[in-house]
Amino acid sequence: MKTATLRHVDTLIARLSDAVRLGDPEAITHRIKDELEEFAAGGVEVPQRFRGTRPDSYCRRLLHRDAELDWSAVVMTWGPGQHTALHDHAGIWCVEGVIEGEMEVTRFELMEKEDDLCRFEERGHAYAGVGSAGALIPPYEYHVLGNAHPDRVALTLHVYGGEMDHCGIFEPLGGGRFRRRQHALAYDA
Repeated sequence: MKTATLRHVDTLIARLSDAVRLGDPEAITHRIKDELEEFAAGGVEVPQRFRGTRPDSYCRRLLHRDAELDWSAVVMTWGPGQHTALHDHAGIWCVEGVIEGEMEVTRFELMEKEDDLCRFEERGHAYAGVGSAGALIPPYEYHVLGNAHPDRVALTLHVYGGEMDHCGIFEPLGGGRFRRRQHALAYDA
């Protein structure tokens, strides 16, 4: 079986662009999910520039941005035990695929919202290994992601319907209630 490399992702990028041209978020995310699963299942050799970790947070590195079709692909590198806060995706669709390691995913449903106060209920918890992918389509865009392994790095590939330069982070207040705050996102070198 031939191993894919992030240095030569032209074929994947072309297929993702074709998927985005479908126009409908459900059709787009279904096709991209299939593409990411096939890409990751074949094995991915990740260049060193995508592998570096930080002690305080996971890393986000831009792989591709298509301004004309308005989509982007980001490689995220997760140190052992690193995870996100409960967050949204700023109202844009996303497909996330595991290309190395194992991720823990917890989905939430927004039950109530008043200004920046929200109430969520957990709607599922899963472990995702290499070759697994999942889609988020607003309004179902709330989750927590984390590296499930205590001493290994994990890598994920995220494809967004735009450029995700911010999101909402939900700070727990207790009793399933959270306060939303805007959070700016940047790329790591």
